[in-house]
Amino acid sequence: MTDIQEETLSVEVALKLLLEGNRRYMEGRPLHPNRGFMRRMETAERQKPFAIVLGCADSRVSPEIIFDQGIGDIFTVRVAGNVLGSLELDSIEFASLQFQSPILIVLGHENCSAVSAVVQGNTCEIESIAALIEPAIKRAKNLPGDLVTNAVKMNVEHIVRELKNSQVLAAAIQKKKLVIVGGYYHLEDGHVEVIY
Repeated sequence: MTDIQEETLSVEVALKLLLEGNRRYMEGRPLHPNRGFMRRMETAERQKPFAIVLGCADSRVSPEIIFDQGIGDIFTVRVAGNVLGSLELDSIEFASLQFQSPILIVLGHENCSAVSAVVQGNTCEIESIAALIEPAIKRAKNLPGDLVTNAVKMNVEHIVRELKNSQVLAAAIQKKKLVIVGGYYHLEDGHVEVIY
């Protein structure tokens, strides 16, 4: 995106922009778009992000970097374990209503420290976050493979379902103005896998 869009992008175009940016990042050839003086000036008065990302606060998982986007392109909500509480939901609904962003990605990631802490029972400092992650861990316990990986993915799936229950977001989905997808970020190769 080089200009603030006057019209909302289609769901397909928005997803394509994110995945193409992720491919550039993975291949080590990012464009670093919309990060200069002109973009700061363009977005000083208003923003029109084409995507909303609910992601983990992990320092290795910055959506603007891993999707190779710039200032004003992504409305980012970040919290440990990419959990969904009332504050996160309010932020996401605000962005959907205010900016009509056509895509919302719930982004979990490999080796999530918050999910690992809950799996290991080390939750004394993160009780409210742990309570939101625990249902995913219960669902993941019977799955083959690594418990933390499965729990991260189950957490993403659970949050996607919860978001689709929001009246605000469900209305946008029904009008085909919004799609909600889940993603899993692989730390080593930088790939964002669309999982739901």
